[in-house]
Amino acid sequence: MTPSDSGAHPRFAEALRELGLGELIAQVRRFPDATRTAAEAAAAIGCELSQICKSLIFAADGVPVLVLMDGASRVDLERVREELGADKVTRAKADVVRETTGYAIGGVPPFGHRTRTRVLADRSLLDHGLVWAAAGNPHAVFPIAPKDLVTRAGAALVDVRESTA
Repeated sequence: MTPSDSGAHPRFAEALRELGLGELIAQVRRFPDATRTAAEAAAAIGCELSQICKSLIFAADGVPVLVLMDGASRVDLERVREELGADKVTRAKADVVRETTGYAIGGVPPFGHRTRTRVLADRSLLDHGLVWAAAGNPHAVFPIAPKDLVTRAGAALVDVRESTA
């Protein structure tokens, strides 16, 4: 399978090769229906919702930051604000996401972005042996061990998910 027909976005496939993860290109799974949301991705793959890794862009005092979060959880903006020492954290608008990452919302992968951003990864991702993340478009996902994901994304491990209590 070549990168062009794997379902991975070409920039993302190149990022995988640069990170020494080229073998993952052949493991990208493309679906006819969108896997834009964590629930859609989990249903298509047949995995737990928490095994989906969401790549979310926020603005911390206007500066984009990437947060990697398990699909069953929500990001606690106050915890992100505290973690970053920012005055204000908001969800980035679609145009900022595209400008920062080079990808559309629903297909943002955890790395291979147009610009370098600070990356936070919620510790809950480590609860699984394998997680699935977007491969650069809303129809494709790829599997990766959470520890490899955190390392390759250059992420700081943090606790930024909303409490369920």
